[in-house]
Amino acid sequence: MEEGMKIPNHVAIILDGNGRWAKSKGMPRNYGHVQGAKTVEVICEEAYRMGIQYLTVYAFSTENWNRPQDEVDALMKLLRNYMKTCLKTAAKNNMCVRVIGDKTRLDEDIRARIAELEEATKNNTGLHFQIALNYGGRDEIVRAVKTLAAKVEVGELKSEEITEQLISDTLDTHGLPEPDLLIRTCNEQRISNFLLWQLAYTEFYFTEVAWPDFSKEELEKAVAAYNKRDRRYGLVKEE
Repeated sequence: MEEGMKIPNHVAIILDGNGRWAKSKGMPRNYGHVQGAKTVEVICEEAYRMGIQYLTVYAFSTENWNRPQDEVDALMKLLRNYMKTCLKTAAKNNMCVRVIGDKTRLDEDIRARIAELEEATKNNTGLHFQIALNYGGRDEIVRAVKTLAAKVEVGELKSEEITEQLISDTLDTHGLPEPDLLIRTCNEQRISNFLLWQLAYTEFYFTEVAWPDFSKEELEKAVAAYNKRDRRYGLVKEE
Protein backbone atom coordinates (compact mmCIF):
# COMPACT_ATOMS: atom_id res chain seq x y z
CA MET A 1 0.00 0.00 0.00
CA GLU A 2 1.16 3.56 -0.74
CA GLU A 3 2.08 5.72 2.23
CA GLY A 4 -0.57 8.24 3.25
CA MET A 5 -3.36 6.04 1.89
CA LYS A 6 -6.62 6.49 3.81
CA ILE A 7 -7.80 3.11 5.06
CA PRO A 8 -11.58 2.58 5.36
CA ASN A 9 -12.63 1.84 8.93
CA HIS A 10 -15.40 -0.59 7.94
CA VAL A 11 -15.46 -2.70 4.77
CA ALA A 12 -18.48 -4.81 3.76
CA ILE A 13 -18.12 -7.55 1.14
CA ILE A 14 -20.68 -9.45 -0.93
CA LEU A 15 -18.90 -12.76 -1.55
CA ASP A 16 -20.00 -13.58 -5.08
CA GLY A 17 -18.91 -16.10 -7.69
CA ASN A 18 -18.04 -19.26 -5.71
CA GLY A 19 -20.29 -21.45 -7.88
CA ARG A 20 -19.25 -19.91 -11.19
CA TRP A 21 -15.58 -20.16 -10.21
CA ALA A 22 -15.99 -23.88 -9.44
CA LYS A 23 -17.91 -24.50 -12.66
CA SER A 24 -15.15 -22.82 -14.70
CA LYS A 25 -12.77 -25.40 -13.23
CA GLY A 26 -15.11 -28.32 -13.95
CA MET A 27 -15.83 -28.75 -10.23
CA PRO A 28 -19.15 -28.85 -8.30
CA ARG A 29 -20.48 -25.57 -6.84
CA ASN A 30 -19.74 -26.75 -3.30
CA TYR A 31 -16.02 -26.86 -4.11
CA GLY A 32 -16.29 -23.12 -4.78
CA HIS A 33 -17.97 -22.52 -1.41
CA VAL A 34 -15.17 -24.40 0.39
CA GLN A 35 -12.51 -22.35 -1.38
CA GLY A 36 -14.52 -19.19 -0.69
CA ALA A 37 -14.48 -19.94 3.05
CA LYS A 38 -10.67 -20.20 2.89
CA THR A 39 -10.53 -16.81 1.18
CA VAL A 40 -12.53 -15.31 4.05
CA GLU A 41 -9.81 -16.47 6.48
CA VAL A 42 -7.07 -14.88 4.38
CA ILE A 43 -8.90 -11.57 3.88
CA CYS A 44 -9.70 -11.26 7.61
CA GLU A 45 -5.97 -11.33 8.36
CA GLU A 46 -4.99 -9.07 5.46
CA ALA A 47 -7.73 -6.52 6.21
CA TYR A 48 -6.64 -6.12 9.82
CA ARG A 49 -2.97 -5.97 8.85
CA MET A 50 -3.89 -3.15 6.48
CA GLY A 51 -5.63 -1.19 9.26
CA ILE A 52 -9.28 -2.05 8.57
CA GLN A 53 -11.08 -2.32 11.92
CA TYR A 54 -14.46 -3.77 10.87
CA LEU A 55 -15.17 -6.36 8.18
CA THR A 56 -18.70 -7.57 7.39
CA VAL A 57 -19.29 -10.40 4.90
CA TYR A 58 -22.52 -11.57 3.26
CA ALA A 59 -22.32 -15.34 3.69
CA PHE A 60 -25.93 -16.60 3.40
CA SER A 61 -28.96 -14.51 2.48
CA THR A 62 -32.63 -15.05 3.28
CA GLU A 63 -33.03 -15.80 -0.46
CA ASN A 64 -30.34 -18.51 -0.45
CA TRP A 65 -32.83 -21.02 1.00
CA ASN A 66 -34.31 -21.14 -2.52
CA ARG A 67 -31.18 -22.83 -3.90
CA PRO A 68 -31.24 -26.61 -4.60
CA GLN A 69 -31.59 -28.56 -1.33
CA ASP A 70 -28.28 -30.42 -1.76
CA GLU A 71 -26.46 -27.08 -2.11
CA VAL A 72 -28.19 -25.63 0.96
CA ASP A 73 -27.32 -28.78 2.94
CA ALA A 74 -23.69 -28.55 1.83
CA LEU A 75 -23.57 -24.86 2.78
CA MET A 76 -24.91 -25.66 6.25
CA LYS A 77 -22.31 -28.42 6.68
CA LEU A 78 -19.62 -25.96 5.60
CA LEU A 79 -21.00 -23.42 8.06
CA ARG A 80 -20.76 -25.91 10.93
CA ASN A 81 -17.11 -26.60 10.08
CA TYR A 82 -16.41 -22.92 9.57
CA MET A 83 -17.70 -22.04 13.05
CA LYS A 84 -15.06 -24.40 14.54
CA THR A 85 -12.30 -22.96 12.35
CA CYS A 86 -13.40 -19.41 13.10
CA LEU A 87 -13.18 -20.06 16.86
CA LYS A 88 -9.52 -21.06 16.45
CA THR A 89 -8.74 -18.18 14.07
CA ALA A 90 -10.41 -15.66 16.39
CA ALA A 91 -8.37 -16.90 19.35
CA LYS A 92 -5.15 -16.73 17.33
CA ASN A 93 -5.85 -13.27 15.88
CA ASN A 94 -7.72 -11.67 18.81
CA MET A 95 -10.75 -11.29 16.52
CA CYS A 96 -14.21 -10.25 17.78
CA VAL A 97 -16.89 -12.19 15.84
CA ARG A 98 -20.59 -11.40 15.55
CA VAL A 99 -23.30 -13.01 13.45
CA ILE A 100 -26.04 -10.78 12.03
CA GLY A 101 -29.32 -11.94 10.52
CA ASP A 102 -32.35 -13.94 11.65
CA LYS A 103 -30.81 -16.90 13.47
CA THR A 104 -34.19 -18.50 14.26
CA ARG A 105 -34.30 -20.44 10.98
CA LEU A 106 -30.85 -21.96 11.53
CA ASP A 107 -30.57 -25.41 13.14
CA GLU A 108 -30.20 -25.46 16.90
CA ASP A 109 -26.64 -26.81 16.85
CA ILE A 110 -25.55 -23.98 14.52
CA ARG A 111 -27.20 -21.41 16.80
CA ALA A 112 -25.35 -22.94 19.76
CA ARG A 113 -22.03 -22.67 17.91
CA ILE A 114 -22.75 -19.05 17.00
CA ALA A 115 -23.52 -18.24 20.65
CA GLU A 116 -20.30 -19.98 21.74
CA LEU A 117 -18.25 -18.08 19.15
CA GLU A 118 -19.74 -14.69 20.05
CA GLU A 119 -19.31 -15.28 23.79
CA ALA A 120 -15.71 -16.51 23.45
CA THR A 121 -14.64 -13.55 21.30
CA LYS A 122 -16.72 -10.65 22.66
CA ASN A 123 -13.82 -9.02 24.51
CA ASN A 124 -11.24 -9.47 21.75
CA THR A 125 -9.76 -6.19 20.54
CA GLY A 126 -8.53 -7.12 17.04
CA LEU A 127 -10.63 -7.13 13.88
CA HIS A 128 -14.39 -6.84 14.41
CA PHE A 129 -15.69 -9.50 12.03
CA GLN A 130 -19.41 -9.70 11.24
CA ILE A 131 -20.88 -12.66 9.34
CA ALA A 132 -24.33 -12.14 7.77
CA LEU A 133 -26.23 -15.45 7.97
CA ASN A 134 -29.85 -15.86 6.94
CA TYR A 135 -29.62 -12.13 6.49
CA GLY A 136 -31.77 -9.80 4.39
CA GLY A 137 -31.75 -6.02 4.65
CA ARG A 138 -35.53 -5.71 4.39
CA ASP A 139 -36.04 -8.55 6.88
CA GLU A 140 -33.69 -6.79 9.32
CA ILE A 141 -35.66 -3.53 9.03
CA VAL A 142 -39.00 -5.36 9.46
CA ARG A 143 -37.72 -7.08 12.62
CA ALA A 144 -36.49 -3.74 14.00
CA VAL A 145 -39.85 -2.05 13.24
CA LYS A 146 -41.72 -4.89 15.00
CA THR A 147 -39.46 -4.51 18.07
CA LEU A 148 -40.14 -0.77 18.25
CA ALA A 149 -43.88 -1.23 17.56
CA ALA A 150 -44.10 -3.72 20.44
CA LYS A 151 -42.50 -1.14 22.77
CA VAL A 152 -44.99 1.53 21.63
CA GLU A 153 -47.85 -0.93 22.17
CA VAL A 154 -46.96 -1.56 25.82
CA GLY A 155 -46.18 2.09 26.53
CA GLU A 156 -42.40 1.77 26.84
CA LEU A 157 -41.88 4.10 23.88
CA LYS A 158 -43.75 6.99 22.26
CA SER A 159 -43.93 7.05 18.46
CA GLU A 160 -42.50 10.58 18.38
CA GLU A 161 -39.39 9.27 20.18
CA ILE A 162 -38.47 7.06 17.22
CA THR A 163 -35.44 8.58 15.50
CA GLU A 164 -32.89 7.44 12.90
CA GLN A 165 -30.49 6.71 15.77
CA LEU A 166 -33.06 4.59 17.61
CA ILE A 167 -33.74 2.57 14.43
CA SER A 168 -29.97 2.10 13.94
CA ASP A 169 -29.70 0.95 17.55
CA THR A 170 -32.44 -1.66 16.98
CA LEU A 171 -30.86 -3.20 13.86
CA ASP A 172 -28.64 -6.30 13.92
CA THR A 173 -25.63 -4.00 13.40
CA HIS A 174 -26.28 -1.89 16.50
CA GLY A 175 -23.07 -0.42 17.88
CA LEU A 176 -21.14 -0.83 14.62
CA PRO A 177 -20.00 2.08 12.44
CA GLU A 178 -21.61 2.22 8.99
CA PRO A 179 -19.51 0.75 6.16
CA ASP A 180 -17.17 3.13 4.34
CA LEU A 181 -16.65 0.74 1.44
CA LEU A 182 -18.73 -2.07 -0.07
CA ILE A 183 -16.95 -4.57 -2.32
CA ARG A 184 -18.82 -6.99 -4.57
CA THR A 185 -16.94 -9.65 -6.50
CA CYS A 186 -17.61 -11.50 -9.77
CA ASN A 187 -18.78 -8.47 -11.75
CA GLU A 188 -22.31 -8.24 -10.31
CA GLN A 189 -23.38 -4.64 -9.72
CA ARG A 190 -26.25 -4.73 -7.26
CA ILE A 191 -26.52 -4.87 -3.47
CA SER A 192 -28.90 -7.86 -3.27
CA ASN A 193 -30.75 -6.81 -0.11
CA PHE A 194 -27.52 -6.35 1.89
CA LEU A 195 -27.28 -3.69 4.64
CA LEU A 196 -29.95 -1.51 3.01
CA TRP A 197 -30.09 0.98 5.90
CA GLN A 198 -26.36 0.99 6.62
CA LEU A 199 -25.10 1.59 3.06
CA ALA A 200 -26.72 5.04 2.73
CA TYR A 201 -23.36 6.84 2.31
CA THR A 202 -21.07 3.95 1.44
CA GLU A 203 -18.71 3.91 -1.56
CA PHE A 204 -19.22 0.90 -3.88
CA TYR A 205 -16.46 -1.05 -5.60
CA PHE A 206 -17.15 -3.82 -8.11
CA THR A 207 -14.56 -6.27 -9.44
CA GLU A 208 -14.67 -9.03 -12.05
CA VAL A 209 -12.61 -11.30 -9.78
CA ALA A 210 -14.62 -14.21 -8.31
CA TRP A 211 -14.51 -14.47 -4.52
CA PRO A 212 -12.25 -17.59 -4.32
CA ASP A 213 -9.61 -15.65 -6.31
CA PHE A 214 -9.92 -12.46 -4.23
CA SER A 215 -6.55 -11.72 -2.63
CA LYS A 216 -4.58 -9.17 -0.62
CA GLU A 217 -3.71 -7.46 -3.93
CA GLU A 218 -7.39 -7.22 -4.90
CA LEU A 219 -8.24 -5.74 -1.49
CA GLU A 220 -5.46 -3.18 -1.98
CA LYS A 221 -6.92 -2.26 -5.39
CA ALA A 222 -10.33 -1.69 -3.78
CA VAL A 223 -8.82 0.54 -1.08
CA ALA A 224 -6.83 2.46 -3.70
CA ALA A 225 -10.06 3.07 -5.67
CA TYR A 226 -11.77 4.18 -2.43
CA ASN A 227 -9.02 6.77 -1.96
CA LYS A 228 -9.86 8.34 -5.31
CA ARG A 229 -13.48 9.01 -4.26
CA ASP A 230 -14.64 12.44 -3.11
CA ARG A 231 -16.44 11.42 0.09
CA ARG A 232 -19.50 13.60 0.69
CA TYR A 233 -22.30 13.33 3.22
CA GLY A 234 -25.32 15.48 2.32
CA LEU A 235 -23.08 17.49 -0.05
CA VAL A 236 -20.58 18.18 2.74
CA LYS A 237 -17.14 16.79 1.97
CA GLU A 238 -15.73 14.42 4.58
CA GLU A 239 -12.45 15.79 5.94
